[in-house]
Amino acid sequence: MILTVKTSVNNYDIVLQRGVINNIADFCDITKKALIITDDGVPEVYSKTVASQFNKSVIKTIPQGEKSKNFDTYKELLEILNENEFSRKDCVVAVGGGVVGDLSGFTAATYMRGITFYNIPTTLLSQVDSSIGGKTAIDFGGYKNTVGAFYQPSAVIIDPDVLKTLDFRQLNNGLSESIKMAATSDEILFELFENENAYEKIETVIERSLKIKRAVVEADEKETGLRRVLNFGHTIAHAVETATGLGEYLHGECVAIGMLPFSSESVKERLIKVLKKYSLPITADVAAEELLKSLRHDKKADSNGVNTVFVNQTGSFEFKYLSYTELEKIVKEAF
Repeated sequence: MILTVKTSVNNYDIVLQRGVINNIADFCDITKKALIITDDGVPEVYSKTVASQFNKSVIKTIPQGEKSKNFDTYKELLEILNENEFSRKDCVVAVGGGVVGDLSGFTAATYMRGITFYNIPTTLLSQVDSSIGGKTAIDFGGYKNTVGAFYQPSAVIIDPDVLKTLDFRQLNNGLSESIKMAATSDEILFELFENENAYEKIETVIERSLKIKRAVVEADEKETGLRRVLNFGHTIAHAVETATGLGEYLHGECVAIGMLPFSSESVKERLIKVLKKYSLPITADVAAEELLKSLRHDKKADSNGVNTVFVNQTGSFEFKYLSYTELEKIVKEAF
């Protein structure tokens, strides 16, 4: 299946197909010299499979985890591009999860003012969410994604077969983002999570999630309005990640925790059952004061409060601007 994403900068295809990692030539320009960026948690065979299909390629493997998404790693990637004489006609290819995708995309966006970027996500979370939409970033000062750019990929290649090497924690971590999108935008998908085994319908889960994200990105490419719906759960999620040291909890686990305080009682009841079904946390051992400190650094915050997303009924949502006083009450009730 191919979905085309239409943006103001360029249109690009999302390819969802089993085994496609072995045949990327139909979707990527393999005559370009490619910097393949991966991490040491991704099976080496994936980066080598991709690299072998380009005429010329260099593989760079970074340490796994959020702590690699920093200026030092970014600088190292730029130095590799320089030392190997990459030009504006060449490309960067991400082979990994969200950290690899964010870092690779930001590197591609800024090297020589922008070179071609291909994203080949190998985690469920990146396949359903972070690999499309053009958000690229690195962390700074202990806070997530504070330095970045909107930079659209030229293609996204999604192969469900690569998920077989993930453990259940990583798989459930990715499901959390799909559950989030179902809660705000797709009652049918939410019912699938409730009533069926999502892993037996994983291609349906990925496809429906991608269609939600595509619709939102096309309507609001740079998050000036509608795209904020994708932040459901993220206001508290990013604060939990920061307060616990960017690593104790996986991103999707933090999103799971973050959805509940912004849901009605009826939605919360359904969400808790779904989250428990897929072994996702519903709370975190962190002080409310620590979360509130981190929330003031949220990209959606201003001097008076934060834009948030509430779900009163699954499949729909509403935006609410909360003052810090209102937010403090919600956080202290939840934590």
